[in-house]
Amino acid sequence: MRRETFDTVILGAGAAGMMCAIHAAARGGRVLIFDHARNPGEKIRISGGGRCNFTNIGATARTFLSGNPHFAKSALGRYTAQHFIALVEKHGIAYHEKTLGQLFCDRSARDIIAMLLQEMAGAGCELRLSTTLERIERSEAGFTVTLGGERPAIVDCRHFVVACGGKSIPKMGATGLGYQLARQFGLAVTETRPALVPLTFGEDVLAGFREIAGVAVDVRVSCGKTAFEEALLFTHRGLSGPAILQISSYWRETQPIRIALLPPTDMFALLCAAKRENGRRSISTALGEILPKRLAARLAQVQGWSGTLGEATDRKLATIAATLHGWELHPIGTEGYRTAEVTLGGVDTGGLDSRTMEARAVAGLYFIGEVVDVTGWLGGYNFQWAWSSGWAAGTAIAERAA
Repeated sequence: MRRETFDTVILGAGAAGMMCAIHAAARGGRVLIFDHARNPGEKIRISGGGRCNFTNIGATARTFLSGNPHFAKSALGRYTAQHFIALVEKHGIAYHEKTLGQLFCDRSARDIIAMLLQEMAGAGCELRLSTTLERIERSEAGFTVTLGGERPAIVDCRHFVVACGGKSIPKMGATGLGYQLARQFGLAVTETRPALVPLTFGEDVLAGFREIAGVAVDVRVSCGKTAFEEALLFTHRGLSGPAILQISSYWRETQPIRIALLPPTDMFALLCAAKRENGRRSISTALGEILPKRLAARLAQVQGWSGTLGEATDRKLATIAATLHGWELHPIGTEGYRTAEVTLGGVDTGGLDSRTMEARAVAGLYFIGEVVDVTGWLGGYNFQWAWSSGWAAGTAIAERAA
């Protein structure tokens, strides 16, 4: 088996890994980035419906979950969404803003991958795909890495960067390898669980959801003190849509969620006005003029809201409105890593330097991106963490090589 030497070896050719490679090689350092996949940036390719929600202009530390809410501040503050936007514009990639600061490519997510590959090539990085990590151990110079796959090799390096992501979307080959490596070198790993994932329910609730599968409605969904106002989608398996994916990162087993339909609509005022206008209409029909008709009919059936508006007292209408503003449901679980967009938890930030992403107790070892216990909201935040943490590690490596 041949033996090679690089300044830096990066495990994972995803968003964080490629960003790190670009900056680690900026001052002439020899950088090798490798991945078990046949193509780089697979998660980038499938994101945003194929158009890649590549950042969010509102990304700050408060939009991330972590055991240490302050950890992400340094990287996010030094490499911001505007820095990445400038890179996108430099490459002439057309993009547009959707709701809530989300930025998408006009054409294709492949444009972002091509941009990163071009930047890596310009910096002199070497990319190896269909390549596996067989072994890594400390050495006098740093690390000795044994690679398998199409080009087996033993590689000596000073810096080793773990950028292989979390457990989400296992069909793309996601595993817990990054957490295994952290533990191998003595770093703690926090509890990991699926995040940004649909919620599931017991059959008693699910039977009703199946009848209205495909119906979407704007809601305010809350769990504890956290709430999000976005769209909710009823499915054959439970609840999905942006609002549910957001709250899933905060929900824990046995906790209820509360759903307010069409916030900030005053349901009581609307029902009273409908009663004055035409009290002969049924409650179900009146609700169908406010909410999606299938949802209104199902709610009226489940809640027993029969009769006409004219027959309903103000107290009954107030009770209906209160239910619509505070519908409580009890999820029994999530759809798991199969459909989760990211992994919540990861390498404990207490063992990492927030400016460089280097392990405090293991010189030359870095963890970046999703593998770290930093998880963003839905809407481009996790990509921004990948760019920022990759940049932080890459520039720290380059400065040491200079």
